[in-house]
Amino acid sequence: MGGFASSLLSLAHALFGPGICPGEWVWATSTAGALIALFPVLGAVAVAIIRKGTGNRYDAVTLSVFAAIGILAVLVIPWLLMNGVSETFRSAFSGGSSGLSGTELASLNTKACDFIGVQKDYLGGGPNVYESLFYPSGNKLAYGYYLIALLALPAGSLLFVMLQARTAFRRGPKWPSRFFWLSFVALFLTSAGLEANTAVFLWLGFLPFSVLGLIAVALVGQPPWSVINRPERPRPESEPYRAPTPPPEQPKPLPPPPPPVKQYAPTSLAQTPDLNQLAAAPGPVPMPPGSQGAGGGRYRRIKRLGHGGFGTVWQALDTQLNRTVALKIAHAPDRDTEERMQREARALAAVNHPNCVRVYDLAQEPDGLALVMEYLEGRPLAEVVDGLGPLDDIAAGRLWATMAGALAAAHAKGVLHRDIKPSNVILDPGGFAHLIDFGIARSKGDSKLTATGMMIGTPDFVAPETAMGAPASPASDAWQLAATVSYALSGQPPRGTRETPMAALMAAARSEPVSHLPRRSAHARILSASLDPEPRRRPTLDAVRREVESWLSRAGKSADGPVTRIVPRQPR
Repeated sequence: MGGFASSLLSLAHALFGPGICPGEWVWATSTAGALIALFPVLGAVAVAIIRKGTGNRYDAVTLSVFAAIGILAVLVIPWLLMNGVSETFRSAFSGGSSGLSGTELASLNTKACDFIGVQKDYLGGGPNVYESLFYPSGNKLAYGYYLIALLALPAGSLLFVMLQARTAFRRGPKWPSRFFWLSFVALFLTSAGLEANTAVFLWLGFLPFSVLGLIAVALVGQPPWSVINRPERPRPESEPYRAPTPPPEQPKPLPPPPPPVKQYAPTSLAQTPDLNQLAAAPGPVPMPPGSQGAGGGRYRRIKRLGHGGFGTVWQALDTQLNRTVALKIAHAPDRDTEERMQREARALAAVNHPNCVRVYDLAQEPDGLALVMEYLEGRPLAEVVDGLGPLDDIAAGRLWATMAGALAAAHAKGVLHRDIKPSNVILDPGGFAHLIDFGIARSKGDSKLTATGMMIGTPDFVAPETAMGAPASPASDAWQLAATVSYALSGQPPRGTRETPMAALMAAARSEPVSHLPRRSAHARILSASLDPEPRRRPTLDAVRREVESWLSRAGKSADGPVTRIVPRQPR
């Protein structure tokens, strides 16, 4: 390697070695440092190119490749070259075989400046870095010079090597960049044996080319979302889903129910078929005995929770199982309405996620068909943000990761929500988020049962392609979730508010740019990407969840913590 180092030094002398102060070989030493600085740049460029094909798949093979590149490009090759350059000057000073030609040795033995003296003596006959820093001479000015040059120049180079590595690992976890900056720290420590004057001018050339190298790495570009969005390896059965589970609510003592006329099955869905078949099969949802035609005696209504264009939602008591439920009763129990509710029951029954509202039953009440769902005590996200103000980055990150996991579970069953908005996210008393109101959810392949002229979704939170009449897709659900998170961070929809719903719908259809993003949020970049008007350019929900969970981990926070803690309202 000494011969290669002397060849590098000769090349540097030929490229830039002007015969002016402080001397042609001093300038050549800085040029050699600049050439050595190209190796970390080439390593970061190689990583960026590899990630264009592998994305964020950090398996044993890719991590081994990244580690090998970092160690070779930042530690091994630069150290060998720096040490070789220093040894070349030492050999020339001692009269040994330096690897330089006779003409080069003659020029090295010349004097360019008074304060430098003979270049051979200056570059090869002085103390090394360790001796200059820890055993200084009595000259305080010289010691200050070495202290600044041998510490500040490597520190600046370290900063830009770190930035090169982090740029190479864009759109993914940044922790593999440690292969680069830890290798550079090792390079600095092992350079203590270099000639001090040689080391100063090597680092003097290394630093500016580290700055320019950052531009070269950035020009390679980041890996496309199509590569990052590739599905991860499926979780083995031994790795359960780690989404937050709210603490169980202690039911209040209730009077014993009257003895039922009929004996029912132990649970209302005990005899239903497989959930996947339930969601995919056309026609009515199979009901257990006692559900249909129960005459409304099983569910005792307590209070009305909401009223909309489709139906009314009631808080009710399941007198058979002694639990609180939510009843969603349609206004017009015609054939189309019943088909839609059966479709909704199939869609919800197929989704098994702790942060999605669960469906228990489909019962015939005196005033229409009723969807029996899990009752969630809490407040809508819209009400919390309106009353308490926007969420911080930690809470919003937990909200996004949780809801992305819930939606991804629904999409895995072929179920689209199509109306994600702040009022359809409920925060329970423990602060955990739940996705509700799959009332216009649709399984892939189901016929559209929407009435003519009826708009699907809420204008302020509808995706551009959906507003233009395109079919809903997982990408449109991802856009609406990102819009909801943006609202949680800023207190307003991403496109701002309009005077009328029609104006908001027209703004969405024209793909007006999002103008009310939380610019100072740590999630601004991923929010901007998720709210891209072009669906194919958006990151998938799995990619978003990984990105946000990685950010929470770097912030020292857990992704399964509460979004916020709220005080439950007292019953009236």
